Formats: sequence, structure tokens, C-alpha cells
Amino acid sequence: MNTEPVLTYLPEPSQPAFRPPPGACDSHVHVFGPAARFPFAATRNFTPADAPAATLFSLHRKLGISRCVIVQSAVHGFDNSAVEDAISAGRGRYLGIALAPHDVPDAELRRLMAAGFRGVRFNFMKHLGQGATVQQAVTLTHRLAPLGMHLQVHFDSSLIHDLASVLKTSAVPVVIDHMGRVDARLGPDHADFRALCRLMEDPLFYVKVSGADRIDASPPHTYAHGAALARRLVESFPDRCLWGTDWPHPNHTHVPDDGALVDLLPTIAPTPELQDKLLVRNPQHLYQFPA
Repeated sequence: MNTEPVLTYLPEPSQPAFRPPPGACDSHVHVFGPAARFPFAATRNFTPADAPAATLFSLHRKLGISRCVIVQSAVHGFDNSAVEDAISAGRGRYLGIALAPHDVPDAELRRLMAAGFRGVRFNFMKHLGQGATVQQAVTLTHRLAPLGMHLQVHFDSSLIHDLASVLKTSAVPVVIDHMGRVDARLGPDHADFRALCRLMEDPLFYVKVSGADRIDASPPHTYAHGAALARRLVESFPDRCLWGTDWPHPNHTHVPDDGALVDLLPTIAPTPELQDKLLVRNPQHLYQFPA
């Protein structure tokens, strides 16, 4: 592993033309460090440059975002301290999703919920290594249910065909990251995207229409194919879609412009009603932000 820090975000993104509605939520970001205070995990697959809470808060002021969900990153492993600190600094406007082992004690789950964490994420991605099985993750949901927490899953698109039947037995809502990591260039009729849409027909499931830049990463980086699939999901499942920038964009092919990602929103959600659901009402409902 290369320990030289990699800057994964633009320090000065463009100013978007689109202004999100009041109460808009960026439902998928990470924080990295600062490493001097929150060391990175020895098991990480790369070393990021610091992307601390203060930088995130400044970005959101620029983008017109007032709420946020910070997802624990694998670079910090199961030590959720950096996210917990950012939640505290966010004063009710920032909540979190934890990483935890499938056998995490109930007392720790209660502590995380009280600290502002609303779910537990499991990665089924080759580049992040092997952790819990999908059955172990779903078994944990029976202990998440009494706390009002949900399950978040991140997987290679080809795995959706094997994971779907097990995920449907979850005792809590299941949030699918980054549109299931489908290859948007293959279009809406590809088997992986069709499987995602079939899964979304079950009201148990939510999908993050984040990652248009990940599922359509070819130059010139207009993300038109990714935005088209996101729009199809938002129009088909308007009450169970969430959006996020995915700042600071780890494990990516390029460094996206967060201002440009915000300017995709009118394409992804073309009416004020859809924008309000995607950015305000859906995250308010799922993450239980303070009124």
C-alpha cells in the first residue's frame, strides 16, 4: 500500500447554478481524518489526504446544502470516531452511517444510535476486501430494528442477482449505494439495472442516486448516462430515492467537480416536487432528522 496521501477532491469546486431547496440533504459523504487526530486504519487500501469535517461544512455552505449523512469509510475501519466528531459539530444537521462487525454488541449499537448514527453499512466490493457475509449482515438487522436503524449495502453490480433474495429478508429498510454500481454506459436494459429496478419494487428498499460520476466515468465527464439512470429511478420510485455527492470521492477514476454534480440535479429530478422528495422529504423520513 502506498502511504503517500492522495488528494481525492477539488479544494475549490465550481459554484453550481442550481440552488437546492431549503432543508436539502447530501445523503452520502465521508470524512477522512485529520489523520493526526483520527488515525487511518492499518487495513486501508490507500491513504487519503485529510478531508475533515470543517472542509465538508465549508463545501456544503457553498453548495447550498443544509443537512448531511456522513458514511463511515473503510479507511477508518470500525473506528467511527471521526464521523462521530463531525456529527457532534454538525449540531443536528449532520447524521451518520457506521461501519461495524456483524457481531457488534447491542450496547455499542445503542451508543451509536444515541450519537447520531442511523444505520450500519456493509461493503461487498472486491477492492475493499472481504468482511461479513450478506446473511450475517441481514441477521444483524433483527437487532437494528428495535433501535430504528437501517442496513446500507455497497456491492459490485454483478452481485445483485445473488444478494437480492437474502436482502429481501431484512428486518429493516435496506439502502443500496450508488445505484448498485451498475455500468450506466450499458443502458437501462442491462440485466444488472433491471435487477435493481425489480428489487426497488419492494418497498423495503431505498436507492442512492449518488455516483452518476462513478457509473459513467468515461471522459468528457458529463455523466449523461449516469444521470439518465438516476432520473429513471427517481421517476419510478420517487419516495425511496436519496442523493449525495460522495465527497471526497475515494477510490475513483478521476476527481469530480462537486458543483457540477449539484448541477446534475435538475436532470435527475426534473420537477420541484421530485427535487423536494429526493433532497428533503425522503432523507428527513429515513434518517429521522430533528424537525
